[in-house]
Amino acid sequence: MATYDLDEQERLDELKAWWKRWGSLVMVGLAVVVAGAAGWRYWQNHTVTQSLEAATVYEKLTQSLAANDAKSAREAGAMLLDQYKGTAYAPRAAMLLAKLNVMNKDLKSAQSQLEWAVANSKEPAVKDLARLHLAGVQLDQKQYEAALKTLAGSHSDAFAFRFEDMRGDVLMAQGKKAEARVAYQAAFGKMEKDNPYRSIVELKLDALGGETK
Repeated sequence: MATYDLDEQERLDELKAWWKRWGSLVMVGLAVVVAGAAGWRYWQNHTVTQSLEAATVYEKLTQSLAANDAKSAREAGAMLLDQYKGTAYAPRAAMLLAKLNVMNKDLKSAQSQLEWAVANSKEPAVKDLARLHLAGVQLDQKQYEAALKTLAGSHSDAFAFRFEDMRGDVLMAQGKKAEARVAYQAAFGKMEKDNPYRSIVELKLDALGGETK
């Protein structure tokens, strides 16, 4: 029994010595872990709160547009871009505001909002849609080379025919009929036979003359 007590005392002495040497570092490490966990929970809660608040503002934006209340729509859109730019609602709001500006023939503002959507969207489909609308606005302003640059690069297969069709429109505006035909043919070939837009591209090809394929 005495031997057991002596062994226990030795272990306690060793533990005290180890703690004296390393205890402060252990406490710092624990504090970092606890702070990290708390920070992670705060970030998660903050993200959820931001999304919920942004959804409410976005609903106000869409309701204002439906009611033709441009002033309220712009206010809600500006709030999303300023206070909730990290959410998925902000790029969508930018596109809606761009559409409103196009309707009011303010193409420069529409272009700025679409450029913002392209730069800030984290969703490939939303980014591609914003690029298409941006190219259309650039085309309307006769910024042909800028529009072609916007359409260049990779994009999802779901939007492939729309990119080719828009490229054809830009090339036609430049008077490059042969190149436009190639783009329209590519668009036509990428569409399913039951795609309602297929007939529109076919009309464009018919206007240029020759085969659709």
